[in-house]
Amino acid sequence: MRLNALLEMPELGLSTVVGHDELDRPLRWVVTTDLLHPGRYLSGGELVLTGLIWRNSPADSETFVAALAAAGVSGLGACEAASGDLPADLVAACRKHRVPLFHVPQALGFAEVTEHIVRRLSGARASDVKAVLDRHRQLVSGAGLDPVMEMIGRDLGMRGWVLTASGRTVAGADPPADTAMLARAFLTAKRLPCVRGGYTIFPVDEQTTSRVADWFVAFEGSMDDWPEERLALAAELAAVAALERMRLDDRLSPEGRIGQELVRLVLTDGRPSDILPRLQVTGLAEASGYVAVAAAAGGSLRPGELRAVVKEILYGLRPVIGVVEDETIALVPATGEDVTGRVRDAVQALAPGLGGSRLKVGVSGQAQVEGLRGAVEEARYARRMAEGRAEPDAVVGHDELATHVLLLASVPDDVRHMFRVRLLDPLRSYDQVHRADLVRTLEAFLLCSGSWTKCAELLHVHVNTLRYRIQRIQDLTGRDLSRLEDRVDFFLALRLG
Repeated sequence: MRLNALLEMPELGLSTVVGHDELDRPLRWVVTTDLLHPGRYLSGGELVLTGLIWRNSPADSETFVAALAAAGVSGLGACEAASGDLPADLVAACRKHRVPLFHVPQALGFAEVTEHIVRRLSGARASDVKAVLDRHRQLVSGAGLDPVMEMIGRDLGMRGWVLTASGRTVAGADPPADTAMLARAFLTAKRLPCVRGGYTIFPVDEQTTSRVADWFVAFEGSMDDWPEERLALAAELAAVAALERMRLDDRLSPEGRIGQELVRLVLTDGRPSDILPRLQVTGLAEASGYVAVAAAAGGSLRPGELRAVVKEILYGLRPVIGVVEDETIALVPATGEDVTGRVRDAVQALAPGLGGSRLKVGVSGQAQVEGLRGAVEEARYARRMAEGRAEPDAVVGHDELATHVLLLASVPDDVRHMFRVRLLDPLRSYDQVHRADLVRTLEAFLLCSGSWTKCAELLHVHVNTLRYRIQRIQDLTGRDLSRLEDRVDFFLALRLG
């Protein structure tokens, strides 16, 4: 904003007394003072307003104006409180030091002048910053959002931060102490933008991304007090942040593609000699061990969003991530950190934003390169166990799995499939045709450790009916349920199913 813009504001009624040829000076701010030596409170570019209370003699005008010129102010607006006139010595001093001088109408208070000018300044600065944001959005130079947040805070006094749904700070200096509170407010707000705890929260990509996978922008203060220009600027910044989030999406990057390929190779029982080069590309080849994480989500959470959620949960652990159908698989280097505990805390924090989705996560124990397939299967089994739990955000770690589960996790898929088919398919086919409930009977019989009486009570059938069903199971499978080996086989087959 330039000084000459003040003359285009009829509500001010300012008139130029000195400095008609200096009105193209930039105007940065408005300061009111009645100090004879105000220089220490000025930094340049201000319009200084004064009621001349400091003037006790004509010589004071020279002292006052010289201090303004030395500070680099843009102009001076003055009015003598009693008469409303400007003394000749003040006019002379302003002409000498080339300080533009405006006469302020006596009926107009300095507070009102300041309010009008600051409102115009805010609008002009918002337009300038918006233009910068437009350029940033077009270029997305890769410098990140920190310079943008710094510029907005410096030029407009809009102190803000870009954060993830878990409360991690993406951009902005000195974030609030309770970013978790801001994240909860973002995840649970019925409508956005909203005001919570003295902060205004804007979504980054509300139209196309689930909140639990989105970022948000938080500003100090309430948007209820903002002019229209500032609201538009905040929305523009959110759009820039959305572009930055897309830029950081590594699914299409070389590392992301290698991660996807690595996970698929592990799942197809690839050789260590094929896996190691890909681990080297991802920077994880030197790890002493690896932990696998498997996650699935029902409801509206899409595979790409689930991948983003898992990446956020494991942020800082250098995860290698792949998506297989509706399941996200991640490998992280084992560092001694409690990965299960970390995942459980993160999922609990994100739970308010899940809505109708059901996030289920399984975490394996530590494994070497040769055991990656087993670790992934262990994590997947733990995830399937989590799906059986009632809470919508369950996490199951390897310490909750029985020893036979760890053994089964290392068995190749084709072997698991054939083992299950040979033992259970005859029973399932028979149940489908005759509605005989043989599979459920077998499960109950094993659960009761072969006790005829307990099993009959559990199934609410007569013991003779139970004996008939068990005999039918043995006839169809060629197995003998009185033998421990056959009971173990059936137990494992049911667990694999």
